[in-house]
Amino acid sequence: MVEQKNDFTEWYLQTVQKAELMSYSPVRGSMIFRPDGFEIWEHIQEEFNKYLRSEDIRNAYFPMLIPKHFFMKEADHIEGFAPELPWVTEVGDEKLEEPLALRPTSETMIGAAFSDWINSYRDLPYEINQWANVFRWEKKTLPFLRTSEFLWQEGHTAHIDEEDARRRTLNVLDEYTRLCEEFLAIPVYKGEKTPSERFAGAVDTYSIEAMMQDGKAVQAGTSHYMGTKFAEAFDITYLNKENKHVHAHTTSWGVSTRLIGSLIMTHGDEHGLVLPPTVAAHQVVLMPVGPWKKNPAIMEKLDEIYAELKKLGIRVRLDDSDNSPGYKFNEWELKGACVRIECGPRDLENGHVMLKVRDLADKEKVAFDDLIATIQTHLAEMTPRLLATAKARNKENEHFHINTLDELKAHIETCKKEDKPTGFVLIGWDGTDETEAKIKEETGFTTRNIPFDVPMEKTTDLITGEPAKHTLWIARAY
Repeated sequence: MVEQKNDFTEWYLQTVQKAELMSYSPVRGSMIFRPDGFEIWEHIQEEFNKYLRSEDIRNAYFPMLIPKHFFMKEADHIEGFAPELPWVTEVGDEKLEEPLALRPTSETMIGAAFSDWINSYRDLPYEINQWANVFRWEKKTLPFLRTSEFLWQEGHTAHIDEEDARRRTLNVLDEYTRLCEEFLAIPVYKGEKTPSERFAGAVDTYSIEAMMQDGKAVQAGTSHYMGTKFAEAFDITYLNKENKHVHAHTTSWGVSTRLIGSLIMTHGDEHGLVLPPTVAAHQVVLMPVGPWKKNPAIMEKLDEIYAELKKLGIRVRLDDSDNSPGYKFNEWELKGACVRIECGPRDLENGHVMLKVRDLADKEKVAFDDLIATIQTHLAEMTPRLLATAKARNKENEHFHINTLDELKAHIETCKKEDKPTGFVLIGWDGTDETEAKIKEETGFTTRNIPFDVPMEKTTDLITGEPAKHTLWIARAY
């Protein structure tokens, strides 16, 4: 397998295929989720559904096909998505009266439904979520991170006023931050998108940005305050307490299977996947070693351990294949198994096993009597440790003292010569689209977000040297 340091993208492509997370589809830009890959998404769904239930947000499902005239109602929305929309124009030999888009997102369809469902202030807030597939006809694709069809959740809510809608918008962003950091061990940068990077049709867009091991950014989640734009376009009105019909304020928010790609690029190593136990399909792998077939007691002991772990809800596998121990070790490291347990004749005789945690260097001897508790401890400690490791790496690749375009270009050249990540750069920005475009044109860096917690105030614009209106993160991105 290609080494990370030699070609990070190729390492990633080989890893997701060799670890059996995905396969390529015959349709350009789309992919097949294999069971180990889809299970990661299932665990993310389970975790996020806990939040939804705690907030009384219900799951629903809406049609994948959206009539063209729905898009025409909100000009910014159709303009933002037009280049990426696939259309259905005929069925069999029959031309459709109206083209139907494969949904890129469901604001328009849900807006039309909200118009029917919401009548009074007593109906608000109206908050739903759907788990669905969406389509955006990407020209350049990368499995999990950017594909023409992908999976996500999209929440849509309607509120009495701006204050309540903005509260939901930022509350969801906080939950996305928790989901990434505490559940997936991916540290993120939370902030507001620049106007040119806003979601099509939104008043304000907020994001969490993740830094991969190669220093590039991934937009890990977004939450949008839509104001009354969609309410006006789709006639989402309610009778308020003063007996007047007024427009609702709406929000939308989503995370996608892009989180799986971020997970792999944040934690993986030269041997393959490193997955937190929260989402790993294989939390514990048991394997007999040595001449175990001549000693049935080894398998009897492993079967006993397997049953006990299974009873505790731990995702455990027993590898009794005929492959050599070395092959098995490599295979399960590649697949990101969190804990490996080896037991051979001598181990059985001495009343212990050898235990290896995926992200730790050394093996340890563990007595049979202590094994279950030890495994539980390791599984509990691994996710916070992975987060701490990723945070420390991020700190090494944050750059605060680049204040001019020439300094940014020099930084890029130095990183190229020294084979280092360019990372996240904190800059001053005058707030204009022109300077933002100039940065991208000259360096390939894009604005990530205006951070809520500014680590250092930048006073001058990177391009013009004029006073800065904002401090923001920039980076090269996937």
